[in-house]
Amino acid sequence: MDPDLPIHTGLEARFAAIVAPALADMGYELVRIAVLGRQRPTVQIMADRADGAMITVEDCEAISHAVGAIIDVDDPIPGEWELEVSSAGIDRPLTRRKDWVRFAGHLAKAETGIPLDGRKRFNGIVLGATDTHAQMRLDDGVEVALPLQDIRKAKLVLTDALIAATATPTKTN
Repeated sequence: MDPDLPIHTGLEARFAAIVAPALADMGYELVRIAVLGRQRPTVQIMADRADGAMITVEDCEAISHAVGAIIDVDDPIPGEWELEVSSAGIDRPLTRRKDWVRFAGHLAKAETGIPLDGRKRFNGIVLGATDTHAQMRLDDGVEVALPLQDIRKAKLVLTDALIAATATPTKTN
């Protein structure tokens, strides 16, 4: 498993295979792809800048133009569709191993597709990740290792500490 790529299945995996290389060539990283709706599906793409800087509206516009053209050529969805491009935001999803490492020490919520010790929902502090597992210290103090491939969804919880950690430093002269 590539720690720089999110885990997707089905149609989202097909989109990720098409979009991720183009984003990388442009200096961005794929955070998540979601395909929502049936009649006129919306393809949602979340991206980060590879250099770690905050993503801008201009970045989203550039991604939208490039990715829209790529999707048009490959045509994985018949008929009409819409494209939405955004940053991952502060309370971002944790979709890659590297996200779990980067945001160690912050509060997160995770849900697995397969129960682990009889539960699927986990809340606690991110401790990092190995190549195969995301690690958390739960609210009750128990440490768990969630198989990355079984995590259905995970995201950071908005806290003052997270806001402070992700704030853009102000320029001083």
